[in-house]
Amino acid sequence: MDTTTIVVGTPLPTFQPQQRHCYGDSMPGEFPLSASPSIVLHVLTSCNLDPQDLAKLEATCSFFRQPANFAPDFDLSLSELAALDMCQKRAIFKPMTTEEKQNLKQRCGGSWKLVLRFLLAGEACCRREKSQAIAGPGHSIAVTSKGVVYSFGCNSSGQLGNGTTEEYWQPRPIRALQGIRIIQAAAGTGRTMLISDSGQVYAFGKDSFSDTEFGIQGSKMAATPQLMESLKNIFVVQATIGNFLTAVLSREGRVYTFSWGSEGKLCHHTDPDDIEPRPLLGALEHIPVVQIAAGYCYLLCLACQSSGMSVYSVGCGLGGKLGHGSRTDEKYPRLVEQFQMLNLQPRVIAAGAWHAAVVGQDGRVCTWGWGRYGCLGHGNEECELVPKVVEALNNVKAVHVATGDYTTFVLSDNGDVYSFGCGESASLGHNPGDDDEDVQEENMHANVLSPELVTLLKQVNERVVQISLTNSIYWNGHTFALTESGKLYAFGAGDKGQLGVELVGNQTERGKPERVNIDLDN
Repeated sequence: MDTTTIVVGTPLPTFQPQQRHCYGDSMPGEFPLSASPSIVLHVLTSCNLDPQDLAKLEATCSFFRQPANFAPDFDLSLSELAALDMCQKRAIFKPMTTEEKQNLKQRCGGSWKLVLRFLLAGEACCRREKSQAIAGPGHSIAVTSKGVVYSFGCNSSGQLGNGTTEEYWQPRPIRALQGIRIIQAAAGTGRTMLISDSGQVYAFGKDSFSDTEFGIQGSKMAATPQLMESLKNIFVVQATIGNFLTAVLSREGRVYTFSWGSEGKLCHHTDPDDIEPRPLLGALEHIPVVQIAAGYCYLLCLACQSSGMSVYSVGCGLGGKLGHGSRTDEKYPRLVEQFQMLNLQPRVIAAGAWHAAVVGQDGRVCTWGWGRYGCLGHGNEECELVPKVVEALNNVKAVHVATGDYTTFVLSDNGDVYSFGCGESASLGHNPGDDDEDVQEENMHANVLSPELVTLLKQVNERVVQISLTNSIYWNGHTFALTESGKLYAFGAGDKGQLGVELVGNQTERGKPERVNIDLDN
């Protein structure tokens, strides 16, 4: 007998698939929080989204593209309003008039997101509003987080700003600046420039001014800070001093140049004895610049364009330091095209005396120019006429780079420091190792052809946030390392007191980082 049982299953209830998406129950193109756009705006602003994130929001949802009907501009989208709000928090942007802000917006490409990118890029490559130390040629400048300035070292031309030509190694505040907050400093041979939070420039030392302004090289000097009247109508945020060339950068991203001596035609085309700063002509007249760096008779500019960041160079091309594939001079700023070939977005620039370097957004490091003593980090002393990636740093994500006279330092995102190039004056900071004093001396002064970790700086047990080294062909170099908590360490040449530490007997330098008795976090 067949006992097979046929089981008839009970039909399962059917469910209609429910589609869930970012629009809630609304049609695509709407947003569930559209009834409370002020909440969305608050979230966008408080999260400090970068301009790229804001642009992606606009691209993916029409809610972020349409007018938000909020003051101060009812036609702006939420992402544009968020960008504007974040711009308002920046120290440089806040005091600008409405007209100045609109002019900056147009200069940056007509978008507050682009303005925000411009402001953030400037903060990333320059320590504006933060403590900093400058290892000048024979003298040093240190700026605290509150804008108080200390100076020490060689003072033959009054470049320490304390009213005398007395040389001293102990850091002393520049009392003539009392009540003035300084946000940035630059040091050259026998001269110093300081920038206040109100955009004014003070200069002192050799050739800082004549009866009215800058004069013939060596003819004048000032031992106390003097306000540069020729720049009083320009809100300056950065200055850089090279050999025969000085430049300043305005908060709108315009570059002005002036110079001492016979190289007066570099970057601007006037008589050599013309004493007025001149706008940098050519390709950068309508492109905002976020950082400038000067070397031996040449200038690098980091520009912020709607298509991304780019580097321009101008001046003397000796050694290939302009990065254009030749050694010829450039009278006007010229785009360094190699970065497009490398698919590298520049983040920070550095101009040594004879070589240059760039850190990319992805942490790669490029160097070019005269490779003497291994300062390019490619394992040889060859010249490179266009930027070349330092392969030895492939496993390092760099965030900053500093260059001097044939020396280079790279700072990584975890605070590690690497150095390479000329070991003269023991300014590379490498551990001498051996117990034999003669061997130690030789090791400290050895040239380094490829990047090496500065292990002595790891022993301070603090994150390093800034490196500064002497950028002059006429002076033995010294180096500063500034930590996150405001501690300053120095090594290298110290014969003029520029290290800020006391040398005894016949000592002229320090090979190991030594703490300077000054707290820059106060």
